[in-house]
Formats: sequence, C-alpha cells, structure tokens
Amino acid sequence: MNKQPSINKLAQPIVQQLIDGADALRIGVEQDASGVTIVDAGINFHGGLEAGRMISEICLGGLGNVSLTHTNTAPQWPLSVYVHSSNPVLACLGSQYAGWQLSHGEGKEAFYALGSGPGRAASLREPLYKELAYEDKADKVCLVMEVDKNPPSELLGKMSEQCGVSPENLTIILTPTKSLAGVVQVVARVLETALHKAHELKFPLERIVDGAGSAPLCPPIPDFVQAMGRTNDSILFAGRVQLFVTGSDDDAKALANDLPSNTSKDYGKPFAKVFADAKYDFYQIDQMLFSPAQVSVTAMESGNTYFGGEVNLDLLKESFGG
Repeated sequence: MNKQPSINKLAQPIVQQLIDGADALRIGVEQDASGVTIVDAGINFHGGLEAGRMISEICLGGLGNVSLTHTNTAPQWPLSVYVHSSNPVLACLGSQYAGWQLSHGEGKEAFYALGSGPGRAASLREPLYKELAYEDKADKVCLVMEVDKNPPSELLGKMSEQCGVSPENLTIILTPTKSLAGVVQVVARVLETALHKAHELKFPLERIVDGAGSAPLCPPIPDFVQAMGRTNDSILFAGRVQLFVTGSDDDAKALANDLPSNTSKDYGKPFAKVFADAKYDFYQIDQMLFSPAQVSVTAMESGNTYFGGEVNLDLLKESFGG
C-alpha cells in the first residue's frame, strides 16, 4: 500500500503563496492576539476569484487542482469551477469536507463555525479519521472557515492546542459566502459532495480511485441565506462529476443511480427555500440532497461507464435570477 502524504505539508506552500501575494490578491493578513495568522478573504478585503481558487486547493490539502474555465453546462453562466484529484478520498473527505464543529461563548455573542482544510487531520476531532485510518501531525497547519467575522482569540488558542502546534504555526483563512473567494471555495466542493454522498451510501471508499467535477460559478449576493443557497444550487442543479471506481459493474451502476441530487426527497426547489421550509435547521434537511446534479461512474475493470441525474437549468435560473 502506498504511504499516505501529509496534506498539511502539501498545502503549506500554497498557504505561503497566498500570504506572500496578499496585496495582489486583495486579501488581508494579520496576526491575532493569540498569535494565530488570520487571512481575510472577503470580510474587510475584496477577496477575488484567484484567492478563492488558491484557497480551494488549500482546502483539498494540496491533493487537488482547481481552475476557472468556461463550460456549456449553463449557457447563461459559463464561468465554472473545475476540480480534479487523483487522491479524492483523502483530498475531499480527509481535508476539504467542513466537518470540524467549532463554537465559543453563548447567546448573542456566541461564535459558531465549521472548520475545513488539512488542519482537521491534525486535530482528529472527528470520528471519520478512524475510518480513514489517517492522521497528519505537522509543524504548520491551516484551516478554512466560511464566516463573516474573526473567531475569538480564545477559540483560536484552543484550536492550535488541539492541532498540536503553537499559535504562530496555525493559519486560519476566512471566506464569507458573499465574497467572490467564498463563492469559489464552496462551488469547488462539487467533487467533495459526491465523495461524501458515496460515503453515506456505504460505497467502499477505497474503491474510489480518481475523480473530477465542475459546477457553474454563481453570482455573489450580500444576503447570507441567498448566498449560501446559490452556492449549493450550483452543485445541486448543475454540478457534474465523474468518478473512477474498482469493483463490479453492478456496484458502479448503483452508485451512478443513487448519487445525484434529484434522488433526494427535498429536491425540486432552490436551496434557500428548502432551508426556510426546514425553519433554518440543517438537521431537518435530507442529507442525501447534498450531491451533484449529474454523475458518471466508470468501472475500471470493465471500462463501462454508467450515468445518473440531470442538469436542471430551470431551477438554476430560479436560484441565480436573470
């Protein structure tokens, strides 16, 4: 078996490039009172497309390539985010997935966020890592939060301790959904949603050997719920993913049939409406909704490819406007 790479070490050169290029990328870099480095990619700074592209590759632990390209999937919104990883399980589930639940304080002053990125594998706060049989203790670690304000210093200090590094060796990147950088890094999770749902469907992760996906870049909007809705809808209604798997054709066909978003009972309206109908409680939403619109699954041992789902331009237009 191949030795697993260190996702924190692989991501660190991209983190440093992001920090060194802060002025050109129109992002902010500061050191918190705790000593943690904070990268502002859209709160008080512009946070553009290129910053979002680089942050997406950081989220993937340096194991994925992210690019901006034009596709014909949604003709009115041709600018799309393309993602590829030759180690998709570790890149998407071991790093990119926003699985670390973070909180500090109570009441109106409470801070809540989900941490994504390679630092998760240093903290090992999630049961998923036992299943992946992976941990990544590194000298420097990085995490990404989709928030619109700085985390409390007390929380940052606790996070650095849980990651096993000094505060000076922890970098936190903040990407509010209303920013272009925030939009890119969420839409770049198109492949990750396929991996996450495959995991929920109990498909053996070790049989997913490669993967790629793309989704149209949604127009940003200041309202948080609408912004979150649009980024989700990019994937739910126009995300397209191809997975390469080992095993039987029957298993590949079943995965292609079960993976798309339109198999969910909550499919059929923009995500902002789904969220409102659930009284803004994520746990009331069918978790099988979070997946690409269209998938193809190639069975490596036979060479056959199976297809499922469809792009829904009507629902995409309802979400994006125009």
